[in-house]
Amino acid sequence: MNDKFADLDVAVIGAGWAGISVSFALMQAGLRHKVFERSRICETWRSQRWSSFRMNTPNVMTVLPGDRYQGSEPEGYMTCNEFVAMVEGYARRNELPVHENTGVIAVQPFDDHFTVLTGLGKFIARTVVAATGNLNIPRRPRLTSKLPDTVNQIDGSDYRDASSLPEGAILVIGCGNSGGQIAEDLAQSGRRVFLSTGRNGRVPRTYRNRDIFLWLTETGRMAKPRETSAGRGLIGATHTISLQSLSAMGITLLGRINGAKENGRLTISDTLADSVRYGDRMSEELRREIDEHIEQNGIVASDPQPDPAETVPPRFPSPPILELDLLAENITTVIWSTGFAGDFNWLQVPGATDQNGDPVQDKCVSTSGIYFAGLDSSASLKAGTVLAAIDEVRMIVEHITMRHSAV
Repeated sequence: MNDKFADLDVAVIGAGWAGISVSFALMQAGLRHKVFERSRICETWRSQRWSSFRMNTPNVMTVLPGDRYQGSEPEGYMTCNEFVAMVEGYARRNELPVHENTGVIAVQPFDDHFTVLTGLGKFIARTVVAATGNLNIPRRPRLTSKLPDTVNQIDGSDYRDASSLPEGAILVIGCGNSGGQIAEDLAQSGRRVFLSTGRNGRVPRTYRNRDIFLWLTETGRMAKPRETSAGRGLIGATHTISLQSLSAMGITLLGRINGAKENGRLTISDTLADSVRYGDRMSEELRREIDEHIEQNGIVASDPQPDPAETVPPRFPSPPILELDLLAENITTVIWSTGFAGDFNWLQVPGATDQNGDPVQDKCVSTSGIYFAGLDSSASLKAGTVLAAIDEVRMIVEHITMRHSAV
């Protein structure tokens, strides 16, 4: 097909931080493109975060390609609204071709190009970048259907604050970033909280008077692959959160939920102690790596100080709770914080996704000719976060430019 008939060099699907970052790099490279967004810029961030949410990365690292942080709080943490405003302002300031409220119905192969069917009509693009991410559809285990109808079930992405929930106790299931932070938010609001945790590690918020992400980036840890057998480590938004500190707040900790009986009784694995030990080991390992980095490079740093969240005496159930009666404990709400998946049903390109609907890609590139940006994966600890933006867009746009010039 002659490229003069192509409307676009590149169609970018999704206007979160990943799609906006790709658009900036495409504009710098002089490639004709449009960004199609089903709703508003950063829609997932607008509609799937709780009221007290803050970014896990410090301000100085929460930047998009071509920008530098110039504020007065480099190790502060943006609220969700501040992050959305930053991304939106970036798109406006750079005059990026973003089309909001323009959902993509389908992307299909067309000769050696792609047809992009949107609310604005049909476009022909030489290349497509899928930047919708894979963390926008909440996942729940099958046992959700076995809980009593009287129990209110919501996903962590639907939680806003304690006042929006019915009276009664609350069970939070899943203790990654979202689960742990939501449980703490609820407890601080005076609610009675149960928290079921799997094998999540723990990341201290700061160490030796410096944000942990600054240290882990400097040591190279953030670029290393993430263990696929463990969930993301629990980290507090502005301070360290540990299972110990959550228990000290009065939160009742449970191991992993593995089944449901009649009348709202959940069976629980005796895994809590192992989860606590795993979190301790991960935190200790990170601190040891930083200490070695400091020593090997002759860095002047503050002396290590005890972290209250890691030294507070725990209040774990003894013996561990192995069966939880939701009705007897007056648990009226269950919050599922058990992960997310992506929705790529619109991507109707053979080989772009596998039988489960997950992207088939290596370093953002698919053999089908589709590129993926902003995916959460085991490729590195920073994958799926704004920390990956600069490296990913450089790799994607360089590959696109090379491929286009070869045709």
